[in-house]
Amino acid sequence: MSLLKSREALLGGAILVLLVLIASRFPGFVAPDNLVRVFTDTSPLLILALGQTVVILTRCIDLSVAANLALTGMVCAMLNAALPGLPVAVILVVAVALGAVMGMVNGLLVWTLSIPSIVVTLGTMTIYRGIIFLISNGAWVNAHEMSDAFTGFPRASILGLPVLAWFGILAAVGMMVMISRTPLGRAFYAVGGNPHAAVYTGISVGKTQFWAFTLSGALAGLCGYLWVARYAVAYVDIAGGFELEVVAACVIGGISIAGGAGTILGTILGALFLGIVKNALPVVDVSPFWQMAISGTAIIVAVTLNNRNSKGKGRIILRRAQDQASEGATV
Repeated sequence: MSLLKSREALLGGAILVLLVLIASRFPGFVAPDNLVRVFTDTSPLLILALGQTVVILTRCIDLSVAANLALTGMVCAMLNAALPGLPVAVILVVAVALGAVMGMVNGLLVWTLSIPSIVVTLGTMTIYRGIIFLISNGAWVNAHEMSDAFTGFPRASILGLPVLAWFGILAAVGMMVMISRTPLGRAFYAVGGNPHAAVYTGISVGKTQFWAFTLSGALAGLCGYLWVARYAVAYVDIAGGFELEVVAACVIGGISIAGGAGTILGTILGALFLGIVKNALPVVDVSPFWQMAISGTAIIVAVTLNNRNSKGKGRIILRRAQDQASEGATV
């Protein structure tokens, strides 16, 4: 019975039903090769959503992830164009480091100045897009300016899966382990569930949020290289509006906007659901422009469901600390 009430089980069932409906009209959609392509297309969304998840768990939100991706991608593309012999491993390190620094900027502003995260990341989103224009003079970096190693790495196949898909899998596994097995992972839930109780246990709310933004930024930086290398183009407006899909994947997966509740598995399923919808729209002759409307509607429905079920399903990490806090207030 609890399985039927599980958000993850219901979402998994919805994905299966969706695949069956699509396959009833277009059997080729569920062919193994096509499903691999769908997952590969969805991997950037999945990686970004995993980073966004830890931010939302701490009662914050990061609207700058797509701009972070775009700026990192442009820097990587320009670096490759200037130094075509630079190893891909070095470019990957640069991408992750640059993304992490941009995440740190968000985290520091939220932590030290107590500015609401939505305001901070709206501002940095615009700043990062502006920096792209300044360093590129509005010009594009196209495929002929990129080395074969640079563009070929995400497409390289390992055990039948492209490297891009493997990055999505590794990010999901790594995030699951971090959330469930490390003090920082538990702190994300504690801070979002009850920041006042978290303080009683010695957890720094600001520092925890800082590390959440840093992790989100690092994953966005990784996606910056993967995105630009896969599509072999970099420009100012790359991934414009993609932050909406990232937030949608989280809330569809059951991550509570109020913080402290949700699972990594839910985020994975939410990203897969949106990825299947995105790839199925052209197949069923629906304009891709409807995708934004579908994502927005999904956010509203998911947030409504999360709010209705939050009392029964919220994950409370610091129940004992909350009880001690209430007893101390009574005394």
